[in-house]
Amino acid sequence: MVVLSKIYTKTGDRGETALVDGTRVAKFSLRVAAYGTVDETNAVIGLVRLHASGETDAALARIQNDLFDLGADLGRPAMENDAEAGYPVLRIIAAQVHRLEAEIDAMNAALSPLRSFVLPGGTPLSAHLHLARTVSRRAERLAVEVAAEESVNPEAIRYLNRLSDWFFVAARVANDGGAGDVLWIPGANRQGADRR
Repeated sequence: MVVLSKIYTKTGDRGETALVDGTRVAKFSLRVAAYGTVDETNAVIGLVRLHASGETDAALARIQNDLFDLGADLGRPAMENDAEAGYPVLRIIAAQVHRLEAEIDAMNAALSPLRSFVLPGGTPLSAHLHLARTVSRRAERLAVEVAAEESVNPEAIRYLNRLSDWFFVAARVANDGGAGDVLWIPGANRQGADRR
């Protein structure tokens, strides 16, 4: 259980922060950037939910909770030492990834196949889902970069990869089941453009 009785601690005043296992690292470390971007994704979902309702809002609430799990996962390095922690270590598990996949499949089943790339936009819900998609992609890139140097739970990376797909499909659903998608027209503005 988390108890926060005091919000500021002054322990980060010199540019360091503590990881979940107590290790102190620079605030600009790649691992901190990765879980910080997961937190940013969660904040964007807060904006998305201003426009969501029903099952979409419920799914987004589940994802927000998962992202706290994911932040805790990325915030604790050295998976090989999990058994020595003295408490249950919180890691993203395959079932969380599978749930995203099942939801993507269910949403996508009602959509027509794409014939062009989709531009972010359409309804406010769709536009905000696209913003969440791009921030989650950045979180994924950072997590992959951390994994190239340090221990990272592979399920955490899979979760981030599926999450951006989830946002993409949900954005199409939010655009009247894809009927309101804003489609990319390659070279649409080249006609009569100034040629220098």
